[in-house]
Amino acid sequence: MKQLDGCHKVATCRLLLDLEAVMGIPSLAIDTPAPPRFGGRQQLILFVLLGAGFMLSVDFSILNVALPEVGAGVGLGRTGLPWITSAYALPAAGFTLLCGRMADLFGRRKLFMSAMALLVGASLLGGFATNPEMLLTARVLQGLATAMTIPAAMSLLTTMFPEGPMRARALGLNGALLSGGFTVGALVGGTLVGLLSWRAAFFINVPVAVAILLVTPFLIDESRLPGRSKLDLPGAVTVTGGLLMVIYAVIEKSIPPAVVGVLLLAAFWMIELRSPAPLASVRILRRPTVKWGNYAGLVIFTMEPAMIFLTTIYLHNVLKLSPLTTGLIFGVPGLAAVAAGVIAGRFIGRFGSRRVLTVGLSVQGLATLPLVFMSADPMALAILIPALFIGFFGHVTCIVAYTVTGTSGLPDEEQGLATGLTSMTQQVAITVGIPVLSTVAATQSVELTGIHLALSVNVVVTLASVIFIWYGLRPRDGHRTAARVTAASNQPAEDIS
Repeated sequence: MKQLDGCHKVATCRLLLDLEAVMGIPSLAIDTPAPPRFGGRQQLILFVLLGAGFMLSVDFSILNVALPEVGAGVGLGRTGLPWITSAYALPAAGFTLLCGRMADLFGRRKLFMSAMALLVGASLLGGFATNPEMLLTARVLQGLATAMTIPAAMSLLTTMFPEGPMRARALGLNGALLSGGFTVGALVGGTLVGLLSWRAAFFINVPVAVAILLVTPFLIDESRLPGRSKLDLPGAVTVTGGLLMVIYAVIEKSIPPAVVGVLLLAAFWMIELRSPAPLASVRILRRPTVKWGNYAGLVIFTMEPAMIFLTTIYLHNVLKLSPLTTGLIFGVPGLAAVAAGVIAGRFIGRFGSRRVLTVGLSVQGLATLPLVFMSADPMALAILIPALFIGFFGHVTCIVAYTVTGTSGLPDEEQGLATGLTSMTQQVAITVGIPVLSTVAATQSVELTGIHLALSVNVVVTLASVIFIWYGLRPRDGHRTAARVTAASNQPAEDIS
């Protein structure tokens, strides 16, 4: 193997060593000293914090597979099905920045535990729902719980594991578990709905969240950002209101809330430029890695979940497959996503996040192309399943690369904001992608024709964005992109703006 310097070797083998250090699974032998292993208490803390994210990933995947059954169970028509996803993702996107700052000011563990308690209540409400109003209320509360959980858990993780190999390994393991969550959710969702009821998709969260609530006080100490005691209330109100209005306008295809949302976001920008203690420093968006990394995240999470939603409708309504079969069709190719979550870090360490991000996004788009030609013949599965294998691998690879890109080249005090931005981008994208491409599909009178048109738009947008991202992240002043520097070393990359 070509000799690498110490920093590159750590980046190359980091995620493989996660398996050995955390789960006791032997990894490939690499001729470099192993970084410090996680201690017993650290493993338990990782299990709790990453387990919460894994549970939320499973929950989203389960409900995605079971959408038609859930809608039918509470009397929600086909046109209302996207709201089961959107009602969750809208608050998850709109409140992420606010919840992240609240965690810093009022206590990260406190917000994390509050989120778990809210998730228990929301899941019980969804499981016992008898009408669309109860169901959608439960999904809104689950989305709010997600907005509270993600920034609280990630900030707890980054404060407990200092900058360097330990934190990088923890974040890499988080990516692999989130990828695995989708696969588990697809398989478990189809099984639960097929053998029990769609209500089990909600109830499964309850024992896990209760267990996390019970063990968290004994494992995790309270933490908060020192020297901050004031919440930027004008910034919090304008950014949250603006995001909610813009996303609602996309879902409902309404101009007035869109105008209000844009005005609120413009007001937020002006407030943050002048605030002595801003909710989110807008100057961070001037960095190419943050700007283009989050644009990449927007494309990644707009197009792929929408493709999965449209394919789910295709499997149910066109091929007339059962929920269990649908879960297997998504779950088995999901194993490629788990593999990508483990080895994407090796690719980034060797080739840099710019190359890995654009190649991964290209694979995601090209793997969707064969789905444009799916027919009503069940033999179309012979094309669909391999395409999902390839597409999921590319999808998760570019997720890891975009996360590295969007959080690279920043000092420690801005890492929480950068993580909040990437989380917000993800939730906004999931929220708007499904209704936008569903609207495109609905322009055709024949359902299968509409699915073909929407997937064609998916491919064009994805591949065109690859070109923009490649040039947006090009090295400046002879330097490599900050994302690659961060992946290859333990020191923050210098600003390339």
